[in-house]
Amino acid sequence: MTSRDSDHSDGRTFHNVDPEARPRPLSDVWRWHRARQPSVWPRWIENGAPHPIPAAEPGRISATWIGHSTFLLRIGTVTLITDPVFAPHAGPFGRLGPRRVRAPGIPRDALPRIDLILQSHNHYDHLDLDTHRALARRDRPLIVTPLGNRAYLPRSTRSRAIELDWWEAIEPRRGVRVTAVPAQHFSARTPWDRDRALWGGFVIEAEGRRVYFAGDSGYGAHFKEIGRRFPRLDVALIPIGAYEPRWFMGPVHVDPAQAVQAHLDLAPVRSIAMHFGTFQLTDEGIDAPIEELAVARQAAGLPAEAFQVPSVGGSLTF
Repeated sequence: MTSRDSDHSDGRTFHNVDPEARPRPLSDVWRWHRARQPSVWPRWIENGAPHPIPAAEPGRISATWIGHSTFLLRIGTVTLITDPVFAPHAGPFGRLGPRRVRAPGIPRDALPRIDLILQSHNHYDHLDLDTHRALARRDRPLIVTPLGNRAYLPRSTRSRAIELDWWEAIEPRRGVRVTAVPAQHFSARTPWDRDRALWGGFVIEAEGRRVYFAGDSGYGAHFKEIGRRFPRLDVALIPIGAYEPRWFMGPVHVDPAQAVQAHLDLAPVRSIAMHFGTFQLTDEGIDAPIEELAVARQAAGLPAEAFQVPSVGGSLTF
């Protein structure tokens, strides 16, 4: 399928399910930057002692948070990684843009063999070209990504990239199914390519287990629809950070209270927080997403284990 065949594309650019859910125009970007009063983040945070990486075992799910939206997932005997970013900066060449404030929870060279990369969209805090090159040289993983993103990948990896529209699915190997699902966001790698590629999340099914990776998203009706189409999710990986100020970030990033509502819409057995505490992309403090998630969780009557906050390099195993 190409962008011209998609019902959420005009043949040139893509749009969200809710056509009113658009990112702010460039004039508002300048307005935000002129008036910004961002919280002060630590310059550097040391990680704790290294954690062992769980083995791949039939019937088990393990999720190891490497940082931001990067998880090492083992679903039974399948090993995959989401939006792999190991660069020191979320910007061009890995040297410009917001600086990483803590090291990846697993060094890139210490990763186990990767079978599959889930690449949700092309923003710099989600797409690290150098890491794609390194994993391609070492493991030659299959890359699954929404429409239009192959062109943003390194040339050496494009032959192993499969593009999907929302609700399309592939079976990369017997017993494993990956479905691209909607998100409310946008795409751009430069000032001139806004929404030329699609954005989204994924549902991974393997060995009777279901895991949802949200990618990057504002709050919308798509969460309920994903929950309806994929009942009995075992784990949902949901963003909680990069949300202030709300007038600017609201269309494209959930805040912690909306993340809890997304959890309720999806109805997984448990959710795991992501997209926080790694790069200072917006104005809230580094600990604000965790603190506000706890308040929202309590207000919804959810126990802490229902929506968990991972430690960097730590693994949650189910």
